[in-house]
Order: sequence, then structure tokens, then C-alpha cells
Amino acid sequence: MTTPASPSPGVYHSRSRVTRNRVALTAAGLALLLLGYLIGRLQGGSGEPTPAAAATPPAAGASATPSAEPSSEAPPAPVGGTDAYTTIQAESATNQQGIEYEDTQDEGGGKNAGWVNNGDWLRYDEIDFGTTPATRFAARVASDVPDGATGQLDIRLDSPSAPPVGGLTVGNMGGWQNWQTQSTVITPVTGMHTVFLTFTTQSGAEFLNLNYFAFSH
Repeated sequence: MTTPASPSPGVYHSRSRVTRNRVALTAAGLALLLLGYLIGRLQGGSGEPTPAAAATPPAAGASATPSAEPSSEAPPAPVGGTDAYTTIQAESATNQQGIEYEDTQDEGGGKNAGWVNNGDWLRYDEIDFGTTPATRFAARVASDVPDGATGQLDIRLDSPSAPPVGGLTVGNMGGWQNWQTQSTVITPVTGMHTVFLTFTTQSGAEFLNLNYFAFSH
């Protein structure tokens, strides 16, 4: 029986080297995996890359610039009506009966109400007197009625037939464009009202031109 020949020492050295190389490569691979795991833990992740969230495009027509912070102050409340303490032009009436308008020769120009006769009236909606009472009324008027003839301008609230809160008696002033400011005390008025200016005369003839009027405290 023939005994197999033993491999030469060079063969043992060659196999041993291959084995050592494989072990080294395996150890290096494990070290790389461990290093990646540790880096992921240090970054707060799970060791696996997290996909980036897709950016949401702005809505159509929206600005890419962030909007300003909302103000904590409430917006000013809208102002309603006409301030009773400003000059109210006669021709700004929202309705009227029996009145005609003409170019005025008074200061400031514009129009005046004319041909005012018995039973005529002017209506002004949403006149705001506020919370402090109005106590006086003033009107810019002119008249050329015959001497001794007069007419009455009355201020009424919310209805042309309401009791007047005040009034003016108008007589001859020397001409239909000879303007004077006349004033009178009135019953105190507050709040929002429709103001009627009503006109009466016993003469049966036109007796008044009116340019503007205002209330005061």
C-alpha cells in the first residue's frame, strides 16, 4: 500500500495566507457596518437614510413671501351717516318736495335750494348727532319777499309731520342772493336721525332760498 505524499511546506503557507486574508476581509466588512450604525445613532437617526420631504408648492396666486403678522388692534369701525356738525349743503337732500335748485352767488359757489313755498320740504337721511346733544341750528338763507311777509323753516326728526325741535322765521333780506346766516336754539338731539326741513308761509308765495345748514352744541 502506497502512503500519500505529504504536501510540501509551501502549500501549507499558501493556504494559510488565503485563510488569513478572508478573515481580515470579513472583519473589515463587519467593522464598516458597525461604523455606519454608530454614525447613524450619533446623528439621531436609525442608521438608515431618511428620504427628504417633498416641498409643497405655493397655491396659485399666493405669494412666496411670508405674510405679515396679524395686528392685535381691531380695525376702525366704519363711520356711518353724515356728521350733523359739518356743513350740510341744501342740494345734498336725499328727497324733496316742491324744491328747485339754482347756481348760487354765495361764497363757495355751488347750488342753493330755491322757489320754496308753503308745504315744501327737504329730507336728509342718516344725520349723526353723536352722544353729545346738538342744541343749536344755523342756516344760510336769503329772501326777497315783500315787506311784512314771512315764512317759517322748521326742523323735524324722522317724519315731516313730527313736532319741530326748532325753527327760523324768515322775512325780507333785500334780495334772493343777499345771503345771511341765521341761527336758533333747538331741543337737544342725539343719535342718528332723518332730518326734515319743512316750510310754511301764509302769503302763498315763494319766500326762501337756502344754501346750507349745520348743527352745533
